[in-house]
Amino acid sequence: MGSSLAITNRSLHDQVASRVRDLIIEGTLEPGSRIDEAHLIEELGVSRTPFREALRTLAAEGLVIVRPSKGSIVRKLTPEDVFSMLEVLGHLERLAGELACERATDAEVADLIALHERMMACYRTRERMPYYKMNQEFHARLAELSKNETLREMQANIQARLKRIRYIGNQKPDSWAGAVADHEDMVRALKDRDGPLLGEAMASHLKKTWERVKDSL
Repeated sequence: MGSSLAITNRSLHDQVASRVRDLIIEGTLEPGSRIDEAHLIEELGVSRTPFREALRTLAAEGLVIVRPSKGSIVRKLTPEDVFSMLEVLGHLERLAGELACERATDAEVADLIALHERMMACYRTRERMPYYKMNQEFHARLAELSKNETLREMQANIQARLKRIRYIGNQKPDSWAGAVADHEDMVRALKDRDGPLLGEAMASHLKKTWERVKDSL
């Protein structure tokens, strides 16, 4: 860590939340570890109030456990937690894929394909964090294109809690290449507006995600 972490706009707790979230996703703050508030407040160059607000945001996302008077810790998911969330997410994203093919406008589909192309550019240059963030956005936007608010909310809730898990799923080169191939399948089905095929591609991707991450838990 170092001065590169410094936050320039001290009034925005969401900037602090974003920075701490990245530290959790990348594993700098390890699952189950206690968050050293004083150290991070100094490193990030912020006051205690926005930092505490950021922790509450991350707690609401399921990434942090705030313990009054004991300090906050990074939530550690069990393999059972991860499997159950991926199982449900697979069914949600299957439905999202089917509905998106029925309900999305041509412009919305084009925007999602453009996002996919930017992801592929990051893959080619091996920029892992930008790729990861666009990947998260891809799945979130596909859920939005279902035009079903309940589905979108449930997908967002589970995806937020799995941020670190989804990141480690791309650690090994063959795992990352496999995930990219999955996304190519998704986009082909989306271009054809083949709902059943896109739904199957989404569900299959989530099943493979479990295989990619289970040995790291």
